[in-house]
Amino acid sequence: MPVTIRPESPEDFPAIHDLVRRAFARAQHADGDEHHLVDRLRRSREYIPQLSLVAEEDGRIVGHVMFSRLKVGNAAALALAPLAVLPSRRGLGIGGALVRRGHELARALGWEFVILLGHAGYYARFGYQPASVFGLASPFDAPEEAFMAIRLGGTGRLSGLVEYSPAFFLEKGA
Repeated sequence: MPVTIRPESPEDFPAIHDLVRRAFARAQHADGDEHHLVDRLRRSREYIPQLSLVAEEDGRIVGHVMFSRLKVGNAAALALAPLAVLPSRRGLGIGGALVRRGHELARALGWEFVILLGHAGYYARFGYQPASVFGLASPFDAPEEAFMAIRLGGTGRLSGLVEYSPAFFLEKGA
């Protein structure tokens, strides 16, 4: 079945909430709050509607990715978090299609960097490297290889402590 990647719409929000909850329910490195994080990010100033994408297959949402604003000093960059695919649809390239389309759209909007906390083996295939290569420091207690970044284009430089949206630090379920 062909998969369509498109920006989310408010009508998608309940399906996305359920999808993200199901996708992270048994994930090894999840805190069980990822679906609430998506909701909090939508209510934040860091939300970018055109960079919150769904993968739709036969009229059903099977994947979602969100890119939101973050800061490094006075510079702006994007956070990729979370990326979710229905467990029954994993391994079919849906997550990769979401990431690649998100990168294309972000590049077209002038964004130069994306930063994430994730599985190094998975994200390296898209060109992500340890964020320390760029001189970036994580606000999270996480393994260095899991805190990653990619340059989408441009000539800008980033270095310093990454400042995520306050939505990442609010109480679970909020």
